[in-house]
Amino acid sequence: MSAPSRKTDVFQAIADPTRRQLLSMLGEREMPVTVISGHFPMSRTAVSKHLRILADAGLVKERKIGRETRYRLEPEPLLELKRWLAYYERYWDNKLLALQRFVEGDETDGTITLVAPEENSTRTTE
Repeated sequence: MSAPSRKTDVFQAIADPTRRQLLSMLGEREMPVTVISGHFPMSRTAVSKHLRILADAGLVKERKIGRETRYRLEPEPLLELKRWLAYYERYWDNKLLALQRFVEGDETDGTITLVAPEENSTRTTE
């Protein structure tokens, strides 16, 4: 059985800082659009459009309670993002480890090689 198709890509949906803030808010609790829109300097219609994009990406679910529509976070689609980032995490880890070695001075001869960015030449200090 295949996953349900989404109109909006998760990566596109979270590209906007307002939508990332919406996800953070909805991660804490379910909220109606009237309460959500009170946290943003934009109209309720604009907030609703952002929520629609998140819903199209499967990141939020909405449910009607009487005349009120409430929204809540649906974190499962974020696993796609987590898997994608996990692949690149190993590069970050390698770079951080190299930086740690450099900062802690694992150089055996006590010298540090500096690169002058404007000249692209090197010099050694002790």
